[in-house]
Amino acid sequence: MAVGFIWFDLGYTLLYNEREKLFNQLITDRGYRRSEGQIELAFHVVDKRFMREYPGLLGTPAKKFMPRYFAQLCEYLEIDGDLTSFLNQWLKAWEENRLEWLAYPFVPGLLKELRSRGFRLGVISNWDPGARDILVRRGILEFFETTIISSEVGAVKPNREIFEIALEKASVKAEDCLYVGDNYYDDAVGASSVGMGYRIINRFGTFGVEELDSSILIRDVTELLPYLEKERR
Repeated sequence: MAVGFIWFDLGYTLLYNEREKLFNQLITDRGYRRSEGQIELAFHVVDKRFMREYPGLLGTPAKKFMPRYFAQLCEYLEIDGDLTSFLNQWLKAWEENRLEWLAYPFVPGLLKELRSRGFRLGVISNWDPGARDILVRRGILEFFETTIISSEVGAVKPNREIFEIALEKASVKAEDCLYVGDNYYDDAVGASSVGMGYRIINRFGTFGVEELDSSILIRDVTELLPYLEKERR
């Protein structure tokens, strides 16, 4: 059956922040020189490792997961020295800068195009109560007819409950849905538990997620259009 309803994750699916730029500023001040590409790849590798080995941890407050995450990030980038003071500096900068979540430049246009082609759109995301405000500021909340935020409904991915809540609220069947996210172990596992199809975003092809079937991977949400058109034929 062709997809009629597309559900989206938020962080690193539709939204991003400039954590890499902030990190680069801090290591430069400490005398380290790493390219933007090296730093971006390091965050990607550690993100995927945490998704695989510590499911759900990245959705908790930063102070809970950041020490372990930060240590692995520095190890990958071969940054040594007093990591404790560096971690404290990073946490302080993270808090003081209050990194703003931004919509990827192609997202508003893509959502508009999907709506114009008759697709129903929604959000299922593990996020704090600020999620809706972010979507309003980025001008994209209006594209979603149903928005399910974990902090509002008391259920989190990958638990099937949050997906069941979404299906009931949208009055849609799971087999008519496609879920799009960047975390296989939260997004695909959760979506498939209720019978939804899924696609997983990995900007570096199969790198960092070599254990996954490459046929479920897309580099960003713009690759949805060719897939959806093929499914509708």
